[in-house]
Formats: sequence, structure tokens, C-alpha cells
Amino acid sequence: MKLASLKGGRDGRLVVVSNDLAWFTEATHIARTLQAALDNWDLAEPELRGLAESLEHNSVPRDRFREHDAASPLPRAYQWADGSAYVNHVALVRQARGAEMPESFWTDPLMYQGGSDGFLGPRDPIPLADESWGCDLEAEVAVVTGDVAQGASREEALAAVRLVMLCNDVSLRNLIPNELAKGFGFFQSKPASAFSPVAVTPDALANWQDGKLQGKLEVELNGRMLGEADAGEDMTFDFGTLIAHAARTRSLGAGTIIGSGTVSNRGPDGGPGKPVDQGGVGYSCLAELRTVETINDGKPATSFLKPGDVVRIEMKDARRHTVFGAIEQEVRQA
Repeated sequence: MKLASLKGGRDGRLVVVSNDLAWFTEATHIARTLQAALDNWDLAEPELRGLAESLEHNSVPRDRFREHDAASPLPRAYQWADGSAYVNHVALVRQARGAEMPESFWTDPLMYQGGSDGFLGPRDPIPLADESWGCDLEAEVAVVTGDVAQGASREEALAAVRLVMLCNDVSLRNLIPNELAKGFGFFQSKPASAFSPVAVTPDALANWQDGKLQGKLEVELNGRMLGEADAGEDMTFDFGTLIAHAARTRSLGAGTIIGSGTVSNRGPDGGPGKPVDQGGVGYSCLAELRTVETINDGKPATSFLKPGDVVRIEMKDARRHTVFGAIEQEVRQA
């Protein structure tokens, strides 16, 4: 089942989308918003599934689904916590700023709490007030949970996954070092993120396996392939582990979004990997590419995002059909 929120009001309006993303039908008679559906999932889910089946059989009123009309599935959320499940990414970005990586990072997930009072739509521009801030994209996988009890096990946490989607976790790289030096984490360096046009239930994803989404996450910058890393490979912490980590000392409310962190694959030799044009799988953010350029050439050659740049993030199935729709955003001067 695929769900989306069409733009309108703070929380959008809930629709069910066909498997091929061509059509939608209104779901507001079941729940006005996705958050309302998540709050009453046991009652709403069967009705939404019935509506989804009717949509596939063309037995309910339908309209063309246009990704530009979609907000992020949850236009705002009670909680957005982003992990760093791909430790290869953590190692590279820490190397870029000359920071050592503790051995515990391989056994204890990193996680920060981001701003969730408003997300960008999947086709909304990325506002950038100052190019010197070092604006970067971060292509990720994210899940939306139901209620999760404090102290939940990995298995209990994984059972609470309601929906899966893609994410562009925008980062302002040049603001990060000074923020972290204060010892109090990210804030200004993490502006609004964007999520894919649709969110998909795990059972509808053939490549959802044991808390990981398998498959290439395609990342383009200005029409050129930046990365096609496999989201299921080199994922040190699966989503069950990430959710359980978040719930260790608190309960999580329905509608909590948990991110995977930037998808990142090591090279065949265990190193940082190569760009796509050199036969590698490339990178899901510019910080990794700049780090590899520095390792190889002594300095980065690629600039961070600037006004006019266009980012595209998408995952396709075995038949090259889009699964979640595309996040496609132009950077614009704020």
C-alpha cells in the first residue's frame, strides 16, 4: 500500500496512491491526514488497504497523481530522529574534519534529533541563504513508526514500522564543526529535510528484508549520476536496532520518523569506494566525494551545492519503475 499527502494546510490531505504511482484516490473519509491514520492504525489500516485494492481495480473515483502536488508524506511530525547506520559514511565525514572515530561507533548507533515542525515537499526548492555554509544533500532511507514502548526489543521495534520512504537530509557542512565543538550537537547545521512523494508499507516492498531496504539508491546532481549505493549493503545497524536505540529511555509516539543516515558503501577493497564514472557506486552526499578527492589529490575539487543546482533521489524496482517517486529539488537563494 502506498500513501501520500497532497499539499493543503499544515498537514496535507491523505490519499492512497496506485502501485504504479499513476493514480490516487481520496482517503479523507477514513483519516484526514496521515498522522490521524497512524494514531488509529488498527482501525484505519484495514480500510486504507481496502481502498488501495479498489483503486487498483479502478472501482473508486480516481485522479492523476502528480508528484509536484505532494507534500512530504508527513508534512510535519512529532519526532524526527536520524541515525548513522552506515559507519563507512561516519568514518569518511569525520576524516574530512580531522576527527578520530571511536571504536564504539561500530556497536552503538549515533543519532540526533532533527527539526520536525516542517518538512520540505519532495519537489520543493532547497532554500539557501549563504553559499558559504556548505549546503549538502544526504540521500537516506527512513521509516515511520507506530507507538513504541520504552525499552522495546529490536524485534518489537521492527514490528512497529508502519511505512518506509526516502529522505534528503539537507546539511550545512561548514556550520557543523563549530556546533559540535560546543559539545551539544547539531542545530543550525540541520535545516528542513524532504521526504519522497509516497510512503510504502513494508509488505509492499519486495526488497524489504529484516529491517533493511535492499536496492540501489540513485542520486543525481544536475542530471549526472552521483551515487547508486545499495541501501542494504554496509548497513551496520538495521531499522529495528535504530528504533530500539531511540526507545531505550523514552517511548516513541505514532508518527515518529527514524532515518538511516546517509547510504554509503565501501569499495571492494574495503576503502571508501570510487565515483560512478570510475566504475564505483559513487556517493550519496558531496561530503564523501570531497573526502575521497582530498585523499587522492590533497584537496576537494567538487563544490558544495549552490543556487541553480538540482538534486534527484530515487529508487527503482527490477523493472526500472519508481518505487517511492522522486525527490527532486533545486537549490534557490533564500
